[in-house]
Amino acid sequence: MILYHGSNVIVESPKILTNGYYKDFGYGFYCTNLEKQARRWALTKRGKHIVNIYHWEETDALKIVRFTDMSEEWLEFIVNCRRGIEHPYDAVEGAMADDTIWDYVEDYVKGKISKAAFWELVKFRYPTHQIVLCTSKALQVLKYEGSYEL
Repeated sequence: MILYHGSNVIVESPKILTNGYYKDFGYGFYCTNLEKQARRWALTKRGKHIVNIYHWEETDALKIVRFTDMSEEWLEFIVNCRRGIEHPYDAVEGAMADDTIWDYVEDYVKGKISKAAFWELVKFRYPTHQIVLCTSKALQVLKYEGSYEL
């Protein structure tokens, strides 16, 4: 699988960063198989805007969870990760909860909207993709292919 990572630097040897705020699928190295999305990520960075390209080949030794759509299970997983609850996976793949979707998640968690209202609000969001490599084991099969500046 070809993966992209938007940044302001060339990242030949990715690392798992475990500081900062909690993200959709917990701490790790975030990539996407959508080049356009990686370009958008790169453009949010200060300084240079760089898209890094990788080849990633999963192995049977990796524990991976995939969310093929925005489901109840996906929603619960993201809520837990954003709250800092750790998971046992080497890699997690699925749709991204952008800031707008996260606002809806927060409203749902606080009881401001129902679960039905949440699903109605998010159903028209554009398709996204992210995969986070959460362990050094997952990073070992990620091969840097190059990068380009926007």
